Amino acid sequence: MNEAATPWQKARRLLVTVGPGAFWLVVFVLIPSVLVFLASLLSRSSTGSLAPPWGLHNYVRFFSEPLFWEIVGRSLWLGWWATVFTVLLGYPLAFYIAAHRYKQVLLLLVVIPFFTNFLIRVYAWIILLQREGAINALITAFGLPPADLFPSTLAVYLATVYTYLPFLVLPLYAAVERIDWNLLEAAYDLGATPVRGFWEAIFPQTVPGLFAGFLLTFIPAVGTFVIADLLGGGKITLIGNLIQQQFGSAQNWAFGAAVSMILMLMVLLGLWLYARTQGERGLDELV
Repeated sequence: MNEAATPWQKARRLLVTVGPGAFWLVVFVLIPSVLVFLASLLSRSSTGSLAPPWGLHNYVRFFSEPLFWEIVGRSLWLGWWATVFTVLLGYPLAFYIAAHRYKQVLLLLVVIPFFTNFLIRVYAWIILLQREGAINALITAFGLPPADLFPSTLAVYLATVYTYLPFLVLPLYAAVERIDWNLLEAAYDLGATPVRGFWEAIFPQTVPGLFAGFLLTFIPAVGTFVIADLLGGGKITLIGNLIQQQFGSAQNWAFGAAVSMILMLMVLLGLWLYARTQGERGLDELV
């Protein structure tokens, strides 16, 4: 019979199992976040560096100027609609991949863009969308006049949907793979139509994957700045572009840190809503 573990043995076991992950989170998440928060409480000196006085003046400035509210609204608007279009494309695609004979090949095609540098993919969209690009060549082949696709808001949406589509498809595919299709057959036996059978028996089983993919798409889409900067021609300012400008040309690190903290709080709010929704769903299933 094994003897009870001593406190030292318990501490050592905890250190071995939890220690590496905790160390990673503390060094690369907690400490940088604390430093950014402290920087957000400082001010910009005459040379552009961080300096006293301390206070919440950067946050007051952000919430008191309508321009910054407009930037946040534009970022949320773009993130929302880009995510909606991604769902409209990714939801049927996940079912198609799960039902296909060569699903492994299709999954590889979905993740292949990750093998290429992000900037190269964005510049590829510039080549495709410019006036002499392949898309305008296809348009003129049908006898239509060439369109001004770059720079434009449409180009930003197209590249955003393309970039974050795999983030939605992969968790959705995992949810579709776990679907119990017997529930759909039971729904048909009870007289459900195909649409109602799908809505009542299949769709609820994909909600966890859909919600996870929604967050994985919406959060980075709201904070993106490279796509808007390159494909929007610098005319579309999102919250990510605002942060970049503060740390770059404006040399106002304190205000940039405050905007970064606000964006981080927005992300944490979304994660909290996801965790709470999933927790309530789990309790409902247990009941």
